[in-house]
Amino acid sequence: MSMALSIVLTVLAAILLILGFLGTFVPVLPGAPLAWAGLLLCFFSSINEISIVCLVITGVVAVAVSIFDNFLPVLMTNKIGGSKAATIGSTIGLIIGLFLGPAGIILGPFLGALAGEMFHSRGDFGTSIKSAWGAFLGFLLGTGIKMIAVGFFIWIYIRSFAL
Repeated sequence: MSMALSIVLTVLAAILLILGFLGTFVPVLPGAPLAWAGLLLCFFSSINEISIVCLVITGVVAVAVSIFDNFLPVLMTNKIGGSKAATIGSTIGLIIGLFLGPAGIILGPFLGALAGEMFHSRGDFGTSIKSAWGAFLGFLLGTGIKMIAVGFFIWIYIRSFAL
């Protein structure tokens, strides 16, 4: 493989890893799969050394983290007694919160879940606040797990340089 193509693959891998990290808290970007795609590009570059075993393990982690992240807010909300409306509200709150900066990203899911459950429970604030808390904890836990996984993928990328 030519050095120019290896450089292009390595740079594209870095871009995918950065996008993957952004995707750990931006819901429209699939964080772990994007970061894993970056590792896949490194596998084909002569600049990086990543084994097929590493790709398989990180691929399984990326899929597991993505599945877990999608179900965790629902499980936490349901465990606390909330409805699907709280989970949907949490997602909508996160999307709106993205336009309001870091505070919006943190408070958006909570306020969205609260609004969704208030609508569903016809104004029962006690139930709504419990559901909102569950959705918020699920969101934070899922985001944290994604950040850890993608951070590990970035570490693999940095360590993969065969210099």
